[in-house]
Amino acid sequence: MSFNKKGFTLIELLIVVVIIGILAAIAIPKFANTKDKAKLASVKTDLRNLQSTEEAKLSDNQVYSSTTADFQLSAGNSLTALTADSTGYSATITNGTISTGTKSCHVNVGSAAAADPTKDGTIICP
Repeated sequence: MSFNKKGFTLIELLIVVVIIGILAAIAIPKFANTKDKAKLASVKTDLRNLQSTEEAKLSDNQVYSSTTADFQLSAGNSLTALTADSTGYSATITNGTISTGTKSCHVNVGSAAAADPTKDGTIICP
């Protein structure tokens, strides 16, 4: 009498589960901070958009504006500082929902960048 054994043994199934667990343990930390990177990218994008808005205001009115009535921030971002005069402006945008790392970026343009003119208009995320 011959038995035809088909299927996997319990040991083989356990080995497969262990291998999948090890692969998951390696992969999950690699993608854990992906959300924070995307949120920081939205902060940088909002600063670039703010720069475009300020340059448009300068072109129309020959002065930078310290109001943001016509500027919409991305979800989760907040404009924590904006100072402007006729020759320059400084702005800082923060995202409080970022769990690790840098949460804010700033930009200085014109007279606001007088301390370091090489960074005039450069978005800086410390």
